[in-house]
Amino acid sequence: MKDKLNAVESANMSISSIAGLGESAQAEGVYTFKCFDKVGGSLLWEQVIDNVVCTLGKNLMLQTTLTGSGYTVVGPYMGLISSVSFTAVAAADTMALHTGWLEAGSTNAPTFAARIAPSFGTAAAGAISTSTPVSYTMTGAGTIEGAFITYGTGAVTTLMSTAGTLLSAGVFTGGAQPVNSGNVVQVTYSLSV
Repeated sequence: MKDKLNAVESANMSISSIAGLGESAQAEGVYTFKCFDKVGGSLLWEQVIDNVVCTLGKNLMLQTTLTGSGYTVVGPYMGLISSVSFTAVAAADTMALHTGWLEAGSTNAPTFAARIAPSFGTAAAGAISTSTPVSYTMTGAGTIEGAFITYGTGAVTTLMSTAGTLLSAGVFTGGAQPVNSGNVVQVTYSLSV
């Protein structure tokens, strides 16, 4: 005896087989920090932290990738987050409005010269990483909560600039890390989708 499917059974089977083909993607980033007592000196501390990939940063990635228009990246530039007035980072943060944190540098301890443009390698297996660490030499003591990356139209190396699009911000889970004048903080970043 031959089995026959009625229209409802056939439709349910089609929906079930299509539902199993889905794939999802989520942008996830990781910052790795190493603090040395001086250039070429002893390791003082090391931290690996996950980060928030901000909504506007995701939107800029999608817009520039999928609209088919020409795009030349401005930046990206990496900065450090100060412990001064720190409460939190959020996916809704922007360069113009991030009420839970302040950028470290000229106004908020610790101090250093400028944001730095990281060099990224070639993307593979859905991920891209900095090819060498970004290296900050501290000119004043303080505590660091984490790091951020800004890019896109208006992004600059100037400390405290609110221009550009905030791609990501990440903070230490165990609290702020101390640095002194002359310490060197090296940061790498990896982003995967």
